[in-house]
Amino acid sequence: MTESTEIGPEDRKIITLARSARARNGVPEGAAVRDETGRTYVAGTVDLESLRLSALQTAVAMAVASGAKSLEAAAVVADTDAVSDADRAAVRDLGGAGTPVLLAGPDGVLRTTVTAG
Repeated sequence: MTESTEIGPEDRKIITLARSARARNGVPEGAAVRDETGRTYVAGTVDLESLRLSALQTAVAMAVASGAKSLEAAAVVADTDAVSDADRAAVRDLGGAGTPVLLAGPDGVLRTTVTAG
């Protein structure tokens, strides 16, 4: 797992989308992923009695359900200091070990970028 705090405009966009999903839905996490064609999928935490998914797991599932073949990048906005192993695994399953996962705080400021591997 490598770490970085560099960010480009396309990565800033998925952080903004993830932050918006978190705020709009009043959930602990918001996430967005960008697939190989540049399409984005945005989601919030799912916390039902029979189904619990992190925002990033939900965004990856939405990408898969929509026919994405791989991921270019993923972002999660949460009040945590690390991306969970389960979230990194979900991104790795579709995007591969080198896919960047950006973690930003609720204020949208990038905390770190790790790889899915």
